[in-house]
Amino acid sequence: MPADRTATHGVATAVAHPNIALCKYWGKRDAALNLPSTPSLSLTLAPFRTETTVVWGAERDRVVFNGVENTGGEGRKIFATLDRFGERPPCEIHTGNDFPTAAGLASSASGFAALVVAANAASGANLSDVELAVLARQGSGSATRSLQGGWVEWAMGERDDGLDSHGVAIAPADHWDVRMLVVLVRSGPKEIGSTEGMNHTMRTSPYYPAWVEHAPKDVVEAREAVLARDLEKLGAITERSALRMHASMIAADPAVMYWKPETMRALEVVRTARKSGIGVWATMDAGPNVKALCSAADAATMAALFAEASLSAQVLHPGGAARVVTTAPWRETAR
Repeated sequence: MPADRTATHGVATAVAHPNIALCKYWGKRDAALNLPSTPSLSLTLAPFRTETTVVWGAERDRVVFNGVENTGGEGRKIFATLDRFGERPPCEIHTGNDFPTAAGLASSASGFAALVVAANAASGANLSDVELAVLARQGSGSATRSLQGGWVEWAMGERDDGLDSHGVAIAPADHWDVRMLVVLVRSGPKEIGSTEGMNHTMRTSPYYPAWVEHAPKDVVEAREAVLARDLEKLGAITERSALRMHASMIAADPAVMYWKPETMRALEVVRTARKSGIGVWATMDAGPNVKALCSAADAATMAALFAEASLSAQVLHPGGAARVVTTAPWRETAR
């Protein structure tokens, strides 16, 4: 990586989509590098997106999120990620999501994916896709999957430095015409952050070792199902992975419980629809919101069924890779 970008000035804007893990990431074998305890497999989803502008060479380090300056922990994580590009000038970051933040909808994944792509263009660093994936992972583990479009696998890796642990696309967005419905139970920040909940589960849940043991087999079978476009097989694995992950949380001491009454109602809608012959399966991340995987042909029906249960569902489709949308040429200035 470049050792000195302090004389570089540039501006770039990038967009990235969140991803939903079908085989979950929950637990780390190395917290400092965000190296996972298990592999995972995800689907990048549009039209939800994060848009981030990086001004490389500003008056001071500054982060503006959805129009409000951020001086807290997320801002520090952003600049820690930029520091990994090498020596740098002060930077100004303007970023925002068009979907709820910190609500279990993978906003950090799209956020850090957009950040590293924009910073790469603004700084003129010209890092490879793998280098960017490793940088994104250190900001937010699941961001390494949002760099890629479509269906993405994140290997846990074996190296201590983590260079073999990053997202790799196994099929593009247009490989399979499926839909993911997001049932928004709560739009505000969750009561327990993902990192806190993850670490507590690892320390105290007697079910956590079983979660780690069985997760790799799920990823192998899910990859096969994606490549074969076998929705029933993939759906069963997806729902199983989510419920096992949440079981490990609930078994922690004290329990990590993200579910709300509406969560249970949404899960019951999915189960009832499946009993009636609709191919639909549920998944959840670290939060109360429910996602439902189904074919494109069944998406409208499922949205109507959720509405009948007084639940609002937004239909998402497979999305593309993180990408630069605007850029101003960078230049080396006199020192």
